[in-house]
Amino acid sequence: MDSMSKVKQFREERDWRQFHNEKDLALSISLEASELLEIYQWRTPEEGNEDLEHIKEELADVLIYSYMMADNLNLDIDDIIAEKLVKNAVKYPVEACLENNKKRRRNRK
Repeated sequence: MDSMSKVKQFREERDWRQFHNEKDLALSISLEASELLEIYQWRTPEEGNEDLEHIKEELADVLIYSYMMADNLNLDIDDIIAEKLVKNAVKYPVEACLENNKKRRRNRK
């Protein structure tokens, strides 16, 4: 069973769909993303990464709410990601990004 099916089954078994409108799901995504950020607050990236179990839990919450919102709107996660990657490829061409990376590395030294 794929992740979307598992999320849908979990929600359906509890009859929670009635409480999950798109506005509230968008709010929940933002709140859970803030909880993920909080792990890193006042810490170095390395220190934050030490709390991997907490990171996994908060990241899963963000993804679960995202999957539920996509389901509500009849959006296919794989399709919308593929579409966005195509747009990003146009917006951020490989050659330009690699050149910018080289400039950044030189400026850091």
